[in-house]
Amino acid sequence: MTDQIETASLGTPIEPVPRVTQTRDALTPAGLQSRATLLKRRFLMLGICAVTLILVLWGVSNVFSADGLDGLELAIIASIALSAPWTILGFWNSLLGLVLVRSKHSITTEVAPFAVALTDNTPLTSRVAVAMAVRNEDPARAFDRLIAIRRSLDETGYGSHFDLHIISDTSLPDIAKAEEALFAANRTALNGRGVAGYRRRSSNEGYKAGNVWQFLQERGDDYPLLVPLDADSIMSGDAIVKMVRIAEANPRIGILQSLAVGAPADSAFGRIFQFGMRHGMRAFTLGSAWWQGDCGPFWGHNAVIRVAAFKENCALPKLRGRPPLGGDVLSHDQLEATLMCRSDYEVRVLPLETESYEENPVTILDFITREQRWCNGNMQYWQLLGMKGLKPTSRFQLIQAIMMYLSAPAWMVLTALGAVKAIVDPTATFNAALAITLFVIMVGMSLAPKIVGALHVVLEKGGMERYGGARRFWAGMAIELVFSVLMAPVVAFQLTVFLIGLLMGRKVGWSGQIRDAYGLEWRTAASALWPQMVFGALILAALAIFTPNAVWWAFPVIAGLLLAIPFAVVTASPALGRWLTARRLCATPEEFAPPTLFALIAEPAGNQDLAA
Repeated sequence: MTDQIETASLGTPIEPVPRVTQTRDALTPAGLQSRATLLKRRFLMLGICAVTLILVLWGVSNVFSADGLDGLELAIIASIALSAPWTILGFWNSLLGLVLVRSKHSITTEVAPFAVALTDNTPLTSRVAVAMAVRNEDPARAFDRLIAIRRSLDETGYGSHFDLHIISDTSLPDIAKAEEALFAANRTALNGRGVAGYRRRSSNEGYKAGNVWQFLQERGDDYPLLVPLDADSIMSGDAIVKMVRIAEANPRIGILQSLAVGAPADSAFGRIFQFGMRHGMRAFTLGSAWWQGDCGPFWGHNAVIRVAAFKENCALPKLRGRPPLGGDVLSHDQLEATLMCRSDYEVRVLPLETESYEENPVTILDFITREQRWCNGNMQYWQLLGMKGLKPTSRFQLIQAIMMYLSAPAWMVLTALGAVKAIVDPTATFNAALAITLFVIMVGMSLAPKIVGALHVVLEKGGMERYGGARRFWAGMAIELVFSVLMAPVVAFQLTVFLIGLLMGRKVGWSGQIRDAYGLEWRTAASALWPQMVFGALILAALAIFTPNAVWWAFPVIAGLLLAIPFAVVTASPALGRWLTARRLCATPEEFAPPTLFALIAEPAGNQDLAA
C-alpha cells in the first residue's frame, strides 16, 4: 500500500518511506529510525549551538577587553550566557528547517518516517475519544467548535469510530448551567454517528491534567486512543483520521502531536501575533523534529494519545513543597512526553500544516497571563531534572523549557547592567566595530524564525499568493516586525517581575480565557504596565545623560518599554482589528481559501461576560 499525505505547507504529496530494517536494539521503539543516526543529529545540533554560544561570549569579552574585565562586565557576559542559548537554538532550528524543506530529500524520510504508506481507504479499527477540556469558558463558543468537529468527522465516513466528550472543570455556577443546557440542546448534533458525553468535576484537582487523567480513569478502558482538545481547538475530520491511522500503524508511538496553527482572528493583537507565528513555526518545528526524533514535544492538545500507555506511564508526581513551585504540576504536557519516552514509547510531532488550529490571546494582557502560567509550570521542572530513567534528549527538553523563561529576566538584567555601566564608567573604551557586529548578529538570530519562515514562503511556489499576494505579505511582515520589537521587552520585563514573585511565593491565577476581540481601557493598561514605562524612562535617562550614543542601540528596547501602555490599548482596539480584517492584512492562508471546517462553525451565541 502507499500513502500520500497532502500538506498545505508543501503543496505536494509526501512520498512514502519504507520502514527501517535493522536489528531491534538499533532502532527507536517504533522501529522507525536508527538510534545512531538520531544520536549523530543531536550531537551535531549540540555542537553547533555550543560553538555559536562560545563565539558570542568570546566576542562580547573582546568588546570590553581593551582595558580588562571588571566585575560589572563579567556580570554582563554572564547575563548574555543565560539569555543567548534559547535564541541560538531557535536560529539553528529554523535554518535547519528551511534547508530540509528546500532539499530534494523526502521530509518523510528525514523527519517523519511514521507517516507510513497508508491509503485514504485504509479502515480504522479503533474507537477514539475526542475530549474537549473546558473551564469557565464561553460555553456556546466551545460547543460550536465541537459540533463542527463532529460534522467534519462524520463527513469522512468514519464518524462512528469517534465519541465526543466535554470534560468540564467549570467552577462558576452560571457557566456550569449554560454548559449543561447546551449539551442537552445539542446532544443529537454532538452524537452524530457516534456518542457524546458531558461530565463536570466538583473540584479541579490537578488542573487540566487532573481533568484529563480522571476522564481516563473513568472511561479510558473504552478507548485505545484519545484526541485531547482545548476549548479553542478546532481540527478537521480528515486531519484527525489521518493521525489516528498513523497511530494505529505504529503501536509504539505513545503520543502523536500535530502542528497546531492559529485560526483566523478578529482582534488586532491576535492577527498580528499569529501571522508571525504561522510562517515562523513551520521551519522551527521541522528543524527541531529532525533532531528530536522519537523524543518529540507534546503541547497538551490537538494530538493523539495511546490511552493504555498513557495511563500506565504518565501519572504526574506531586512536587515537594507548596505552590507556586510545589504541589500539582502546571506544565504537564512536556513532562508527560518525557514519561512516555522513558517507558519505551515514541513521542512524535507531525511537523507539517494540516487542518489543526488553536486560538491565540486577543490582548497583550491576556498573552502575559498565559505566559506567566507557562513560566510558573516550567520553573517547576527544576525538581524533575533528576528523575530516574529519563532519556538524555527528554532531560534536555526540560532544561530547554526552563531556559526559555530564564532568558527573559537575563535580558532585562543585561539591559539594566548596560545602563549601570554607562553611569559608573561613561568613558570606558571598547571595540565599537565588534560591538555593532555582535548586536546585529544577536538581533538577527532572535528574529531568525520569522525571517526564515518568510523566506520559506517567498521561495515556495505560490507561497505569497496563499497570504494574499506579495504586497499584503510584505505589509504584514513589516507590521509584525514592529509589533514583535515593541512587544518583546514588555513581556520580558513582566516575566522578570513574575519570576521574582515566584521566589517569594506569589501564586498565579488561571481560569477561562476571553476568545473574542475586546478593547482595553487606558486605565486598565496603565495599572498593569506602568512599571515597564518607568523602567524604560530610567534606562533612557541614564543613557541620555552618560552615554548619549548608546541610546540609538538601546532604542528598540526603550521604545517597547516606554510605549507599553499605548501598545496594549492600540493592539486591543476592535476598530484596528476590523481595519486589518477588512484589508486582509496580517491574514493567514485560511482567510483567502477558507477550509470547509470553518464553514461548519456557527456564529458564537454565548455571552462573553460569562467567561470574564
